[in-house]
Amino acid sequence: MKKIINDPCNVVSDMLAGVIVAHPELKLIPSTHVLVRKDAPLPNKVGLVSGGGSGHEPAHGGFVGEGMLDAVCAGDVFTSPSVDQMIEAIQAVHSGKGVLIIAKNYTGDNLNFDLAMDMASAEGIRVEKVVVADDVAVKKEGGTTGRRGVAGTVFVHKIAGAKAAQGASLDEVKAVALETIENVRSFGMALTPCTIPSVGKPGFELAPDEIEIGIGIHGEKGVKRSQLCTAKELAVELLEPILQDLPYRENDEVAVMVNGMGSTPLMELYILLNEISKLLAARKISIHRSYVGEYMTSLEMGGCSVTLLKLTPALKALLDERANTPAFKQF
Repeated sequence: MKKIINDPCNVVSDMLAGVIVAHPELKLIPSTHVLVRKDAPLPNKVGLVSGGGSGHEPAHGGFVGEGMLDAVCAGDVFTSPSVDQMIEAIQAVHSGKGVLIIAKNYTGDNLNFDLAMDMASAEGIRVEKVVVADDVAVKKEGGTTGRRGVAGTVFVHKIAGAKAAQGASLDEVKAVALETIENVRSFGMALTPCTIPSVGKPGFELAPDEIEIGIGIHGEKGVKRSQLCTAKELAVELLEPILQDLPYRENDEVAVMVNGMGSTPLMELYILLNEISKLLAARKISIHRSYVGEYMTSLEMGGCSVTLLKLTPALKALLDERANTPAFKQF
């Protein structure tokens, strides 16, 4: 294992200290792993809180700032944040209009956020929660906890953040977050696995000519293993399950995200976007905005995910709003 770290047990603390050095517009609540906007709580604004395990950078701290989140909780690598961190984040951003939690669909995250919501409610803070479950690699039905929340979560941060910045009520912000969740789908793949610092070995192995299809963001195996293929073939492999899952019609507009999993060159992500654009054009689906880069990673995993957000007029307008955060700048 080769990593630029000190103690594997202190990677999150060391990382967050570096985040504060790089981004002085953020602050770290003392003795916690909670990142907050320095100007929080903002008057007459719903507070937005998200978070989850570390190792997905720039998620989640990279989306704290103007037009997006107000605070995030960073758990250990691929581990849910604690209830104590979550209640600290809620308290830090509450200005009287309530707080919306944007969680991904993982058991630990949801259990702890629910407990934090109960504690906040006991303090007289109104808190609502939405759960992102955009990963079409996981079936909706069955004995699992349901679909995982992956890179589509970033679109929820952006759109709910834009609505909150307009001074909307908690109910209005929650409603648009739910609308985004209903219209966003993602599918990912891996060229190489990742290594958790405290474990010291990869989560799975791939031969030089193999790829893993349907991976999550915690180093998990995918739903199937395939032979290495061209970008054109991969675009079909990743896009078709998304298009089959949510009805699309001619003249629909979408936002597309081609998200790197940690160590894939931008060159390759742009090549994949080009192939995806051709497939969408063939179906007469137009791209309103495209986002290419690393938004929600899995440490140093090689690979990518594709996310489509089907746009309604309301979602389109909110997506186009200004945002200024460490990892998401749109003017």
